[in-house]
Amino acid sequence: MVSLGHGRGQVQHVEIGGTRAGRVLAYRLTVVQDAGAYPAHATGLPVLTRSMLTGVYDIGRAEFNAASVVTNTAPMVAYRGAGRPEATAAIERAVDLFAAEVGLDPAEVRRANLVRPDAFPYTNAVGTVYDTGDYDAALDRALAVSAYTDRRAEQARRRAAGGPVVPGIGLSMYVEVTAGPSAPDEWGAVAVGADGRVTARTGCSPHGQGHQTGFAMVVADALGLAVDDVDVVFGDTDLVPTGVGTMGSRSLQTGGVALRRAAAEVVARAAEVAAGLLGVAPGEVELNRETWGEVAAAAVASGRPLAAEVHHRGSGFTFAFGAHVAEVDVDVETGRVELRRLVAVDDAGRILNPTLAEGQVHGGLAQGAAQALWEEVRYGPEGSPLTATFADYALPSAADLPSFESVLLETPTPANELGAKGIGESGAVGAPPAVQNAVVDALAHLGVRHLDMPCTPESVWRALGR
Repeated sequence: MVSLGHGRGQVQHVEIGGTRAGRVLAYRLTVVQDAGAYPAHATGLPVLTRSMLTGVYDIGRAEFNAASVVTNTAPMVAYRGAGRPEATAAIERAVDLFAAEVGLDPAEVRRANLVRPDAFPYTNAVGTVYDTGDYDAALDRALAVSAYTDRRAEQARRRAAGGPVVPGIGLSMYVEVTAGPSAPDEWGAVAVGADGRVTARTGCSPHGQGHQTGFAMVVADALGLAVDDVDVVFGDTDLVPTGVGTMGSRSLQTGGVALRRAAAEVVARAAEVAAGLLGVAPGEVELNRETWGEVAAAAVASGRPLAAEVHHRGSGFTFAFGAHVAEVDVDVETGRVELRRLVAVDDAGRILNPTLAEGQVHGGLAQGAAQALWEEVRYGPEGSPLTATFADYALPSAADLPSFESVLLETPTPANELGAKGIGESGAVGAPPAVQNAVVDALAHLGVRHLDMPCTPESVWRALGR
């Protein structure tokens, strides 16, 4: 807690302008990035913030300025989302502030400014090219699942009734680069043994994401076999000579694509072997689960086993997106915030395994909500760390979080043959400003325009002038 890398650490100055009808015309973000005592990773984070500057919105005029500063604190590093949550936090708070200024509903302002589906591939104001997207669909689904209109009516009734606990509703939308600058290349290999079992080796070493299941599905589908027929090997340097690893929401569209291509080469080789055995052309061969073992044994006997290695060169960055809606109750007498509901609509291209995808979303939502409400590294006036242990640093338990409502949409990307984008960081990108906006929304009728994250009981209490 004292010496390992910390996350986020940006001070952001936001300017936004547009018309009274709700159209945003100009946006400027100035960032001061705390790099800590060793400015390595942190100096690159504003670059990622810049790339996502205007988020999901078609804003023609935008400007970004940044400076990374060295401090006497622990170094700042890449933390789930790495620069993209910072960009989303800035633009989503700015849009809410703009909506309040012109007297329009935040959902209405968002809809008026979204990049339209027929605009893709879309180049934003700072030159980032988004591959595919349907932002209107994500917003529509989030509003429908959350029953947004009904919840607004209920909020008005509760406010009119009075009482110390006030409700708030927050929206956020996001777009984030996946398989981005964190090295999009990856290695993979597929081999079929004489017994018909398949071994898939990958340079993407999982640490809880379920790659063994996902990669086995990719290979099994390419070979026409069952998932149980595939063994996935990772992390053994005797068997895996190279690999970039798991980071940057990249695994399926890099490691998965590498394995799919290796499997395709194995299929082509197997067709040649089977054709020789049958005396037909390779194009006439149809392999099934029962014949793979026989063909593989023949290949081994010939001295050319059914095996292939592929080093996949990334074919381009992809851009996942989504819309989140949060509901909170705020006790204005104590400042306590209760997160009551969090609806997450996330689009990561073609979804390979919904259970694995939702698991990634749930983890990101928990971290995102925690960033918005609890987690904060603090130092005293002399530079002494005040959050040196988990006794001082607030982390939520399951009891502090609602049951998340996750909806997965699919807008495939042409950047890879799987049509897949990343989803591992989406929850941590979209959730923080949704929760933060909900807290500010709860207090708006009391004159509160903004609260920085985390919206702790102390900060809420002070904002109310208690």
